[in-house]
Amino acid sequence: MNVQAVGIIGTGKYVPERILTNQELEHMVETSDEWIVTRTGIRERRIAAPEQATSDLAYEASLKAIAAAGIAAEELDLIIVATITPDTSFPSTACLLQDRLGAKKAAAFDLSAACSGFIYGLATASSLISSGMYKHVLVVGAECLSRITDYTDRNTCILFGDGAGAVVLGEVPQGRGFRSFQLGADGAGGELLKVSGGGSRLSPEGAAAAGGHYIQMAGSEVFKFAVRIMGGAAEEALYKAGLSKEDIDLLIPHQANIRIIQSALNRLNLPEEKCMVNLDKYGNVSAASIPIALAEAVEEGRIQEGDTVVFVGFGGGLTWGASVLVW
Repeated sequence: MNVQAVGIIGTGKYVPERILTNQELEHMVETSDEWIVTRTGIRERRIAAPEQATSDLAYEASLKAIAAAGIAAEELDLIIVATITPDTSFPSTACLLQDRLGAKKAAAFDLSAACSGFIYGLATASSLISSGMYKHVLVVGAECLSRITDYTDRNTCILFGDGAGAVVLGEVPQGRGFRSFQLGADGAGGELLKVSGGGSRLSPEGAAAAGGHYIQMAGSEVFKFAVRIMGGAAEEALYKAGLSKEDIDLLIPHQANIRIIQSALNRLNLPEEKCMVNLDKYGNVSAASIPIALAEAVEEGRIQEGDTVVFVGFGGGLTWGASVLVW
C-alpha cells in the first residue's frame, strides 16, 4: 500500500514595514556597514511596529498561504507555529492564530526549536498527514526577534529581524512532495545560543538583573557548528531520499550568515544561482527565515513543478534540520 504523498500546497510571507539599515546601526553601536556586510551579508532587517506581536505577523503570512492553497481556514486540521518569541508563555501563539483565522476545527500548538523550528514543524505536519490523521496542516515560522535583541550589543544586534512565513501542507500526487527529513540536536551546546530568562530557571528579577531576556550568543562557536552541520545535514537528507547533490534544483538554507551559506554551497558543489538568498534584506529571522525565502522563491518563479528543493537550517538548542521536497 502506497503512503499518501504530502507536500506544500500554499505559501505566504509577511514582513513589517519598518526597515532598520546598517547605516542606522552605525549610530547605535560601534560598527559599520562595510563590517556588517563583509562578515554577514546583511544590509537591512525588518522591525515589527510597537503594536505588532508574533501572532500578528503569523496571521498576515497565514492568510496568504491559505489563499494560495485554495482552501478555507475552516478546513485546517492543525496549526503549528514555530517560534522562540511567542506572544505569551501561554496561551500558545498557535492558539491565538487559530482564533483569529477562524480555524475552528484545528488543533494548535507552538514548537520551539529556534532557527530549525520550521523544518521540525514540516516533519511533524508531514507525518501527521501521511498517517491519515489530518488532511491540511498550517505550518508557520514567525518571530519578533527585535523584542529579545540587545541593541547595545554590537555582536548580536546587527543580525536579527522580524517576520513570518507560512505554508499549508496537504496531499499531492505520487512522486511529488517530501522525500526525506533529517533532524538533529546537541543539547550540550545549549549555552552557546540562548535566552536564559522567561522560564523556570531564573526568577523575573534575576533574569532582568543578568540581562537574561536578551539573546546571548557565542558567535564564533555557533559559526563553527553551523559550517560543520549545514552541508552535512543536507547530504544526509539527500541520501535518505535516494538522491545526490546533482539532483538539487534549489537550496533554501536558513538565512543567518552569507559565509555559512557559502560553505554549504561549496560542500554541495552548488552554484550560487541554485541557492535562495535574501538575508541581505531581512537578516536572521530564526524560524521564519526559510519559509520567507521559500515564499519569495515561489513569487519569483524560481521553483517549477518537479523541481527538487532542499531546506536546511540550524539553531539554538543546538538543533539542525534538513528536508528534501519534490515540488
